[in-house]
Amino acid sequence: MSTSTPEAVKKLLENMQTDLRSLSMECKKKFPPVKEAAESGIVKIKTIAARNTDILASLKENSSEVVQPFLMGCGTKEPKITQLCLAAVQRLMTHEVVSEAAAGNIINMLWQLMENGLEELKLLQTVLVLLTTNTVVHDEILSKAIVLCFRLHFTKDNITNNTAAATVRQVVTVVFERMVAEDERFKGIVEQPTPVQGNTNRRSVSTLRPSAKDAYMLFQDLCQLVNADAPYWLVGMTEMTRTFGLELLESVLNDFPGVFLQHQEFSFLLKERVCPLVIKLFSPNIKFRQGSSSAASPAPVEKPYFPICMRLLRVVSVLIKHFYSLLVTECEIFLSLLVKFLDGEKPQWLRAVAVESVHRLCVQPHLLRSFCQSYDMKQHSTKVFRDIVNALGSFIQSLFIVPNTGNPAATNAPAGGSGSGAQAAAQGGPGAGGQGGSLITQAAFEYRGTWIPLMTVSVQGSAKATYLEMLDKVEPPSIPEGYAMSVAFSALLDLVRGITSMIERELAKEEEEVAVRREANPDQNAQAEPAHLVWEEMVSACWCGLLAALSLLLDASTDETATESILKAELTMASLCGRLGLVTPRDAFITAICKASLPPHYALTVLSSNLTAKNIQCMRTLLNLAHCHGAVLGTSWQLVLATLQHLVWILGLKPGVGGALKPGRAVEGPSTVLTTAVMTDLPFISNILSRLFESSQYLDDVSLHHLINALCSLSLEAMEMAYGTNKEPSLFAVAKLLETGLVNMDRIEILWRPLVGHLLEVCQHPNARMREWGAEAVTALIKAGLAYKHDPPLAQNQRLQLLLLNPLKELSNVLHADIRQKQLESVLQILQSQGDSLGPGWPLVLGVIGAIRNDQGESLIRTAFQCLQLVVTDFLPTMPCMCLQIVVDVAGSFGLQNQELNISLTSIGLLWNISDYFFQRGEAITQDLEREEAALQKQAREKGEPLNRPFHPAPPFDCLWLCLYAKLGQLCVDPRPAVRKSAGQTMFSTIAAHGTLLQQSTWHIVVWKVLFHLLDCVRKSSTTADKEKIESGGGNILIHHSRDTAEKQWAETWVLTLAGVARIFNTRRYLLQQLGDFFKAWEVLLDHIQSAALSKNNEVSLAALKSFQEILQIGTPVKDSAMPTEALAMAVMGVPPVLIDPLSASGPGRHLLRSDSMLERLTRYNGAELQAPPQGEESALEDAALWWSAWNTWYRTGTDSTRPPSGGTGTDRPSFVPSQPFLTALVQIVPALYQHIETGFSMEDLRKLGVILHGAVSIPISSDASPFILPSYTEAVLTSLQEAVLTALDVLQKAICVGPESLQVMYPAIFEQLLLFVEFSCKPPQYGKLETKHVANAKYNQAEWVALNYVPFAERSLEVVVDQYHKTACHKAVINEKVLQNIIKTLRMPLGLKYACPSESTWKLAVSSLLKVLSIGLPVARQHASSGMFETMWPELANAFEDFLFTKSTPPDNVSIQEFQKNEAIDVEVVQLISTEILPFANFIPKDFVGQIMTMLNKGSIHSQSSSFTEAEIDVRMREEFSKVCFETLLQFSFSNKVSTPQEGYISRMALSVLLKRSQDVLRRYVDDERLSGRCPLPRQQVTEIIFVLKAISTLMDSLKKTQPENVDGTTWAQVIALYPTLVECITCSSSEVSSALKEALGPFKDFMQPPVSRVQNGES
Repeated sequence: MSTSTPEAVKKLLENMQTDLRSLSMECKKKFPPVKEAAESGIVKIKTIAARNTDILASLKENSSEVVQPFLMGCGTKEPKITQLCLAAVQRLMTHEVVSEAAAGNIINMLWQLMENGLEELKLLQTVLVLLTTNTVVHDEILSKAIVLCFRLHFTKDNITNNTAAATVRQVVTVVFERMVAEDERFKGIVEQPTPVQGNTNRRSVSTLRPSAKDAYMLFQDLCQLVNADAPYWLVGMTEMTRTFGLELLESVLNDFPGVFLQHQEFSFLLKERVCPLVIKLFSPNIKFRQGSSSAASPAPVEKPYFPICMRLLRVVSVLIKHFYSLLVTECEIFLSLLVKFLDGEKPQWLRAVAVESVHRLCVQPHLLRSFCQSYDMKQHSTKVFRDIVNALGSFIQSLFIVPNTGNPAATNAPAGGSGSGAQAAAQGGPGAGGQGGSLITQAAFEYRGTWIPLMTVSVQGSAKATYLEMLDKVEPPSIPEGYAMSVAFSALLDLVRGITSMIERELAKEEEEVAVRREANPDQNAQAEPAHLVWEEMVSACWCGLLAALSLLLDASTDETATESILKAELTMASLCGRLGLVTPRDAFITAICKASLPPHYALTVLSSNLTAKNIQCMRTLLNLAHCHGAVLGTSWQLVLATLQHLVWILGLKPGVGGALKPGRAVEGPSTVLTTAVMTDLPFISNILSRLFESSQYLDDVSLHHLINALCSLSLEAMEMAYGTNKEPSLFAVAKLLETGLVNMDRIEILWRPLVGHLLEVCQHPNARMREWGAEAVTALIKAGLAYKHDPPLAQNQRLQLLLLNPLKELSNVLHADIRQKQLESVLQILQSQGDSLGPGWPLVLGVIGAIRNDQGESLIRTAFQCLQLVVTDFLPTMPCMCLQIVVDVAGSFGLQNQELNISLTSIGLLWNISDYFFQRGEAITQDLEREEAALQKQAREKGEPLNRPFHPAPPFDCLWLCLYAKLGQLCVDPRPAVRKSAGQTMFSTIAAHGTLLQQSTWHIVVWKVLFHLLDCVRKSSTTADKEKIESGGGNILIHHSRDTAEKQWAETWVLTLAGVARIFNTRRYLLQQLGDFFKAWEVLLDHIQSAALSKNNEVSLAALKSFQEILQIGTPVKDSAMPTEALAMAVMGVPPVLIDPLSASGPGRHLLRSDSMLERLTRYNGAELQAPPQGEESALEDAALWWSAWNTWYRTGTDSTRPPSGGTGTDRPSFVPSQPFLTALVQIVPALYQHIETGFSMEDLRKLGVILHGAVSIPISSDASPFILPSYTEAVLTSLQEAVLTALDVLQKAICVGPESLQVMYPAIFEQLLLFVEFSCKPPQYGKLETKHVANAKYNQAEWVALNYVPFAERSLEVVVDQYHKTACHKAVINEKVLQNIIKTLRMPLGLKYACPSESTWKLAVSSLLKVLSIGLPVARQHASSGMFETMWPELANAFEDFLFTKSTPPDNVSIQEFQKNEAIDVEVVQLISTEILPFANFIPKDFVGQIMTMLNKGSIHSQSSSFTEAEIDVRMREEFSKVCFETLLQFSFSNKVSTPQEGYISRMALSVLLKRSQDVLRRYVDDERLSGRCPLPRQQVTEIIFVLKAISTLMDSLKKTQPENVDGTTWAQVIALYPTLVECITCSSSEVSSALKEALGPFKDFMQPPVSRVQNGES
């Protein structure tokens, strides 16, 4: 807070009054005068406050009075009062209300207190406050105050002393600060300068202003005191030390240099007082020699005193730093002294502080330059700058030569316990206790056994001293080992850094200025600048000393950082010398670096050279030098390159990409031991090495040629050395030639011939590494040359392009495989980068790619192939069309090579891509080729030779295709299955996709020369292939069992080829039909299909049928005008719709085809094809011939494949059994084929077909296939073969149905065939004598052959029979051929077996089928009763009923009641059929048949009891329902009173007689049972039966009553009457139900009590 604000003033007044009151209180008793003064003081203050506005100013005016009471208080010497008063006085001072007079009074009062030794600290504080808060104190008062402080500095109390010392320093500073402030105030005012009288003395102070005068007086007295003279101004001083005086002098000189430089009075003091004083004080140090006895000199020599000496050096440093310009001569003396102090004879501590002082100079380069200008460049003057540098050097050397006491190579602990030891430890020296550096490696120098640790003494560029700062030490400190060295080392580095950066900055500035001047005035010649002379002088003066010291240190350094610094110093010096044109020093520094880069005695130790990390560091520096300062190297290049080659050799750097050197494998050269540190640096070194040669692009042409020639000669030497040894050759020169070539691409033509000429020689060298690098260099240069953007570009400079490409061709003459590999790799890279612009270079490039042979090994082939892949994928459009055939040939040759399967396969893919390309670019290629063809023909005509071209005279574009097909054809019969497969697929796909482009005549060649030729070769190879098992497919590839013999592998090829050819015949049918010999081709194809189908190989045979199916599916295209023309065209040409889309789709990297051009293109290549196929009889006849030819092939195939094996017993395994899929396929062909031949299809053909179908179905399955084909026995599923057989018959039946009358005679034959199949349900067919196990009980592994489950098939056949009979029952042929009888005959077998059938469903289906058939067939039979066609059917039918209703087989025991009832219901159905369909029409039916039926009904109505039933089941199991129905049926015929024919009456009589006989039996049995049973009731079902019979009798009686008597036979009456006694016997029965029924039955007998009337009358009449 400010002290002048109203609040502050108010507070001040309050505080003062409080202070005065307190004082008054304290002094009340002892010191009344003081009390009174205090009280009047209070009044005084109040008055001032009341009367004045500016209170502070009036307080200041009256300050003497205001202060008085407090001064009096101090006078009491009472501690409490004194403290209170001093505090109050300080408060007044702080508010600056003390006048000069008052200040004087205060200081006097303080002096008294000081003399009495009271409140010393408070006094110092008060003085300080007084002097710092205002400037009222001057002259004597000021000097008195200062003396006061000095006096207190020399008391007995330590705290007071220190506080006083600080106060003195602050007061001295305040005095000088006042002066500076005063100068500031008077800055603007120009004064009359007073004339300076020559060599005036101190009295000239009259010219100074007040503050300046105080300062002058003070400084002058300080000099006096240090010199031990009496002061002039500081009166009252009693004691003073020189050390304190020197410190004060130093601080003034250091803090206020401006004062001495601006005021002559002060400058004078400096020259006249300070310098002589310093020189005088130095004298003991100068004369002293360490170790010299004092007896030698007459007077005893004063020993140097550390505190004085150290402070003197500090003063000297300040003098030199700030006042060098004033004190040139004096500084010369000082500097010479400093140099002397570095002598080895001086005490250690003195050398240490001296070296610290020298360091302070070394960080000031401008000062050093001044020394050089002022001394070294003057004649007859000391060469001070040179001496300083040399002295530093000698000092460093002396440290190595004069080892410290103790073990020279051990780490000496510094003197224990002293402060300096701790300091040293803090500075990074060895630890204070015992051996240091055990954990971290101590940075140090070691030279010939002398070990000197290195400490961090200061930050680079600043001189931070340790011993010059030890102001509190009286005894000389012990200097830790290595400290002096560390400082000297820092000084050296700072010196170099400072000088070089200063000169380089100025050089750069000068160059700028020269450039500006040149622009302004181009003609003016540059003259030597005076600055240059200084620079050159500085360098000349220092380089020897520097180099000596730096080389020694470099040699001795064990620390990476130190080494780095030394090298940097040498590097910057070398570079600076180069820039200044000082050749000798430049070469000297470079030589030093080169020498340090190589291991010591490198030339001598041939065997091993241990390369240290330091060598590597030096090498990095060397590289850095060559790279960054190459321009100033001049003649040193030779030296640098030679060293670099040695280094590369030692390090085992190997050339990498572009010639850059990279760390290689274990080095084979001199056995170099590389440390880990070295290894980590290698990448960096190789990097710089490369950058070094990159900079060659900035050399002029001449220098460049020199560089290349030098490298060539180095390379020749290396080649000479590499002959006849396996040792690693030196590749340095080759690599660097490459690198130099690469960076100078813009002027490559001047270098190309010498460069490439030399490198091609290297490629022929027998040493592999050498030639490998020759090739690397050649190819890299070619690639770079092609890639470089030349001016003019290569496209317009074909001479240059061929010049660059030619060495590639030259490399083909080299026999070494590694060189060829390199050549091909570079071809690949050239394609990748420059493929678009090769133009005339294509044949050369393709030639290089295609020059492969099987003996060249896998990797060469692989590389060459990559090139080809690239050509095909990317560059077909850019190359001349005449090269396309070369590409096809090259691709083919890669397919045929046998070194690498994958390449063969991929090259086939390439051929496909090529074909795609031909297709897309057809028009353009055709035009180009035709243009070329014309030119070639013209040449041929001129020479009189025929045109030599494959497939001539086909048009050139077609020839291109034929070459492609021919290549693929060769690949289709390659020994390797994978290649065959791939080539086959590709070939057929190509023909399918792009065949439309060929001329019609070319197709002829394709069919006969390509396709059929291929089929023949494949068939031949397949039939002769080896059947030996192949264990594995090379390597560890396992082969699937379906491909583990050559035969099986060829089978796959055969399949593919056949399918492919068939597909072409299918899709290109119209096109091929116009070739003229199509029928012949068709026959050949069918022959191939047949021989494949009959080959004993399931895969081939099945595939052959697939192909057969394919060629049969050809339908005539739809003749529909609404069809779009393009699609129509496609269809006409047989292009399957699938293929239409992809042709116009654009794949990646292809030009998008316009879809509308599709039709045009097809039209162009296909003029002939677009006419619709010729209609009319001819073509129909031709078609029929084709189909019948196909039918014959099918028939031959079917007959041969389904013929059962002859001879042998069931144990012989048949040689070959056709598989189910094969048979299925064979049968599936029938429907398609039949459509085309139905017009000529005869009964004989149908018979042939039937034999084959039957044969096919009879063939069993081998047990290992059965789980896949057979359904489980419980499922009623048909196999696909069975489905196919039924489908074939269905197709025939449908065809017959709609066909002409002549066809319909085939119906019975179809029924016959189907019925044969129905029999299979009970009697499976045999296949030769082969033993088969039935599927249900065959454990798959026991039986070799398993018969199929024929039940579902037979049942389905039966359903078909029923269905078909339904449609054809009335047909003449069906009636004539007795089809119905055959059906019944066939059904009799399952009906008779009933429960014994293999499957329960069979007999149920047989019954339902019989019922259906009869419901249709019986009316027909009745209709034709007269014709006798059905005579033989009736007995058959009666037998069928008999066999079924009263079967010999018993139902299985496990049949449930529900099942049994269901089965009974079926029997009932049959009886109902008899009652509805047969008996009503008895007059149309033979009598015997009716008799048989009646007998059966009778048999059915009598229960046949079986003892096996339980009581509960009995009434169910007895077929009660069945019996009842049989009985009812009999009854029904007994009621018949509408006898329209004798036949009917006859049936009634018969039925009646049976009924009566049956009733009699039942009643009699009942009476017997009842009698025997006693009290036990009879079984329920027997009771039911008797009731039924009784009811039936009563019904019969009613019936007889109503019937015309003449309808009733006499025998019938007799039978009825005979029942009566039996009925009477039943009366005794116990059952009430039976009783009531009996009552009803007996009732009607009353009518028999008398003979009926009519009978009597009749008798009479």
